[in-house]
Amino acid sequence: MDLYCVMGNPIEHSRSPWIHMRFAELTGEALDYGRRLVPLGGFATAVAALRADPAGTARGCNVTVPFKFDAAALAQHVTPRAALAQAVNLLSFRDDGIHGDNTDGAGLVNDIQRNAGVELQGRDVLLVGAGGGASGVLGPFLEAGARRVVVANRTLGKAVTLVQRHAALALSHHAEIEAQELDTVSGNFDVVVNATASSLGGGGVPVAASVLKPGALAVDMMYGPAAAGFMDWARENGAVPRDGLGMLVEQAAEAFETWRGVRPPSAQVLAELRALVAG
Repeated sequence: MDLYCVMGNPIEHSRSPWIHMRFAELTGEALDYGRRLVPLGGFATAVAALRADPAGTARGCNVTVPFKFDAAALAQHVTPRAALAQAVNLLSFRDDGIHGDNTDGAGLVNDIQRNAGVELQGRDVLLVGAGGGASGVLGPFLEAGARRVVVANRTLGKAVTLVQRHAALALSHHAEIEAQELDTVSGNFDVVVNATASSLGGGGVPVAASVLKPGALAVDMMYGPAAAGFMDWARENGAVPRDGLGMLVEQAAEAFETWRGVRPPSAQVLAELRALVAG
């Protein structure tokens, strides 16, 4: 049996096993997909344990917080988008070594444009955070035609580094890109994405409501109870709230296609998952 899993800390909340097993069911692929809690500092050991698992043949894993930078360091081959992000959320185990990719950005862009029906072309985007999640989505936002992207982070230096790494891509797409401190974000935006882990820790919304244009789309990369506070804040301030379930399903679809060579029906699975979560 081909083995896959999602690795993270925390991980018990993850819906990835349900998503991938549903993809497998709908596409007729035979595989097993689980979740593994990885101790902080123990990512490489956990990957080695997965590859040595006697239950089957390990083919790859998804990577969630806080190990996306660890995964990038472990990968022996990376895609251009993962190299730009310097963060990896998808590992594939092949004959020539460990391959790393980043499907976060494609997943979020697909969810915003296809599922939420908001075109990113010509839009102003605020990306809150400069960690692994933000690193994966900045490039795809620029490629989708965003007019301006501001990366806001509590530690300005991390945002500056991320912006500088994407400067050439922004220039090639005629987009404005800049870094700002989280506490002093200026301007307002069509799309606001919370890419911090503040929701997981039950923290408050990290930006002021003034960043929201009327009717803006406000997306939290988290989902379930973790995203409730951000979504309530968005709704109370005239924005359209959206959690990270769509991004989760769409990035998983990218991963599944990479591993199995089959594109799963992501819209159907997202609708089923929303019904499951609501129930």
